Amino acid sequence: MGEPMRRAILLVLDGCGAGEAPDAALFNDHDHPSTLKHVWDYCGGLNAPTLAGSGYFAAGGIETPVGLEGFRVEYGRLQEVSIGKDSVTGHWEMMGIHTKVGFPTYPQGFPSELVSEFERRIGRKVLGNKPASGTAILAELGDEHLRTGSPILYTSADSVFQVACHEEHVPIEQLYEFCRIARELCEAPHNVQRVIARPFLGSSTAGFARTERRKDFPLVAPPNLIDDIKDVFGIGVVPELFGGRGFRTVKRTQNNSEHEGMLWDALESDARFVFANFEDFDMLYGHRNDPLGFGKAFETFDSVLSELLSRMTREDILILTADHGNDPTTPSTDHSREFVPFCVIQDGSGVDSIGDSQGLWKVGDVVRAWLNP
Repeated sequence: MGEPMRRAILLVLDGCGAGEAPDAALFNDHDHPSTLKHVWDYCGGLNAPTLAGSGYFAAGGIETPVGLEGFRVEYGRLQEVSIGKDSVTGHWEMMGIHTKVGFPTYPQGFPSELVSEFERRIGRKVLGNKPASGTAILAELGDEHLRTGSPILYTSADSVFQVACHEEHVPIEQLYEFCRIARELCEAPHNVQRVIARPFLGSSTAGFARTERRKDFPLVAPPNLIDDIKDVFGIGVVPELFGGRGFRTVKRTQNNSEHEGMLWDALESDARFVFANFEDFDMLYGHRNDPLGFGKAFETFDSVLSELLSRMTREDILILTADHGNDPTTPSTDHSREFVPFCVIQDGSGVDSIGDSQGLWKVGDVVRAWLNP
């Protein structure tokens, strides 16, 4: 049997910011967000020794012992430079894309000319057209959607054009087609960063709930590290954030448990670069201001990380990071402009605190250097 190939494994814990960024106020974050520390403090500490040993919590200003037997650990924080505090901007910057101009947002809803053309193309009127949380908009307009068949259109503090339809009244492929049409229409100056299909089920009496067949339709990514590596094994939303370019075709997993299963499949493959996003921290707990759930998700993920370390070889390098913050202890339910943890783990021994650096592209720099020594 030959020598194992060099492999880079990048795990993004979505929304797990490591402290208020110096420019947070420019992004309307005035509540001093610090996702990791505030979740830790709210929960009275967490039982997540492997994450602690990786330096992930220490990067967020939490006093925990750092070090993993059999591994060299480097940990610190990265400050995002691009204009944004969302998953696309964060993941793009990791791969070397510096977004210098922010994408448009719509605190008053989308302009009438854009909405009218969208309605003409899909042959239906829409409901909503305003900023809203995903759960609140379904409670408000779910019944009217069932009566009329009109898609629910809404946005958020991010640059997103979200379309929600009940799966039993609008077939999922039809919803996806609505979103493809929206993607065609959302061009500059309305170059919304992501069009998102938001299917749901339920009723007003039983309650409406989004299903896990969400699909993202982002802008085309500029050239980046993915294009150089090619044949990347992406897990969760990651391939969608880059329009699928450069990624293997694999099943779209929808939650942390499914991502874990796909991670083990990835490690059994011959992929040199495994790039995963674990989204439950952000989607289920950050956006819903649930710090206890956030903390429990860390404790559950800790066992995944422990198992991953047991499967790594001396030719593997592991990077743990985040794409932005989403502090569930602040009044806001939106993303927060924060530093992100940056932990690099490989065969060896010792611990090195590397402090703060600018640019999430340092993640990609580590991947490139490891795969091309």
